[in-house]
Amino acid sequence: MAILKDHLIHNLLKEEQTPQNMITVVEVGAVHMACAISILTKDLMMNLQYGRLFLRKPKMVSGKDYNVTANSKLVMIAAGAHQQEGESSLNLVQCNVNIFTFIISNIFLIVLNPVDILTCVAWKISGFPKSRVIGSGCNLDSAQFRSLMEERLGVHPSSCHGVSVWSGVNVAGTSLRILHPDLGTDTDKEQWKEVHKQVVKSAYEVIKLKSIMKNLRQVHPISITIKGFYGIKDDVFLSVPCILGQNGISYLVKVILTPEEEACLKKSADTLWGIQKELQF
Repeated sequence: MAILKDHLIHNLLKEEQTPQNMITVVEVGAVHMACAISILTKDLMMNLQYGRLFLRKPKMVSGKDYNVTANSKLVMIAAGAHQQEGESSLNLVQCNVNIFTFIISNIFLIVLNPVDILTCVAWKISGFPKSRVIGSGCNLDSAQFRSLMEERLGVHPSSCHGVSVWSGVNVAGTSLRILHPDLGTDTDKEQWKEVHKQVVKSAYEVIKLKSIMKNLRQVHPISITIKGFYGIKDDVFLSVPCILGQNGISYLVKVILTPEEEACLKKSADTLWGIQKELQF
């Protein structure tokens, strides 16, 4: 059993038990509100005035001084510059990098686009272990992907497994690629590639937090440093399935990719590195 586990997941840190439940959200706009509401719906922050007599009573604090974030177990960073008309992506990234240099805390959860690059920037600025700087990655995309699988197959999303990598998609352990070899290709008569296109167009949303706060050790496709895996040699962050708990990222799941899929992943890494190496911080 231990051998199978070693083949399946790669350990990233020695986990420690440190119970603590403070969350900080850094932002003043719509994303900040989305984060706060998301936390609320997951029973992690339940101190809204009129309901507090009947519910648990965590303390809510707001302010402009970053010292109020002291002792946070998790800091969600959604603060960033807005893209102006005609502004290049590289200029926007540099503006957000400048903002990031002022924000430091315990475990980072980056929900600001471009999430992979900014997660790497936060990791380098903070000096923290890579397990404590997390990007929301393709977490929403994978949820949307499973929902679209439900529409096509009539199977509940909880029974559909896989990120948008066709070779690994399965329902209750049954590989769809084995059943349908053309799945996701240009010759696919069922046009499953359209599912991927729909996911790409879907709205952006924040990652679930319960796995961190309650140490559930669930698998999420999130942005972490991928150097040393899949032939990638640069310090870039990409979204890959990881086990998430109260210490941050503890394991990286070793997803087996086809040569074509691995080449696409490497191409994404090269694209991000081309932008990232020009940043100043």
